[in-house]
Amino acid sequence: MVMDHKYKSLESVRDTLSVLVYPIQMSVELPGSLSDWFSESLATRRELQEEVDSLRTQQIIQKAQMQKLAALETENIRLRELLDSSFEIGERVLIAELMSVNLDPYKHQIVINRGELHNVYPGQPLVDANGVMGQIVHAGPYTSTAILITDTSHAIPIQVNRNGLRSIALGSGAINRLELPYIPNSADIQAGDLLTTSGLGGRFPPGYPVATVVTVEHDPGNAFAKVIATPLAHLDRSREVLLVWPNVAVIEEISENIPVEEIVTTDETTDSSETTADNVETDSSSETAIESAAETP
Repeated sequence: MVMDHKYKSLESVRDTLSVLVYPIQMSVELPGSLSDWFSESLATRRELQEEVDSLRTQQIIQKAQMQKLAALETENIRLRELLDSSFEIGERVLIAELMSVNLDPYKHQIVINRGELHNVYPGQPLVDANGVMGQIVHAGPYTSTAILITDTSHAIPIQVNRNGLRSIALGSGAINRLELPYIPNSADIQAGDLLTTSGLGGRFPPGYPVATVVTVEHDPGNAFAKVIATPLAHLDRSREVLLVWPNVAVIEEISENIPVEEIVTTDETTDSSETTADNVETDSSSETAIESAAETP
């Protein structure tokens, strides 16, 4: 042992013995090693499976949140368009949301979440960011019912923006079509003309876009041409709408704080401008139809 410790004379023998003993050591340690490896593999697989399940759940949640964010982004865009249009309108306005739509195919009516508590009144104009949608027909305390301009019972006084030609637009029952039945064959109207509210009847303020003319058919056998227009408002897609208080209503609302002389002067100016505008010559039968339909809800 002293010689082996000092001169390492038995080192080769120890190496030989270690080679011979190694298989025995491995056979003894193999069950424990296999058990540890198997346990570690199972634990790692279980952790990976749990991590995969967790990531899959997070992915589903994030997809749902992304869908909601997309809807919120679209809603934000619509609201911005409404706000921009409200600045262009100039009258007092209030944003409302659709609560329900009448499922009767022959009635184009909607219910909004504003009512008498918000100063909503029957006959009040309803618009969206693109044009006139309709008017209120019934106002409850918290909700109101509005009729769309495409309803068969609705008529709205309009004028051709290009030349001021006045007529009325009737609802056809189709969500994308209005009819102008009182346009004389000799009238100057053509496809592509913009139709705006004329202000006759006192319900819709003048100048609001209503529709665009798509077809004009002249029949020599009839006194009036067949004119079809497409509404500019997104009647079947808008979720937010604008309730409009015309300037006349605003003037009446603040008249208590304005001297009577100023109100009379304003009214006289308005009357004179309206009188001048009404001097435009139109067909007598179409003018009678406009006046009779001006108050039609």
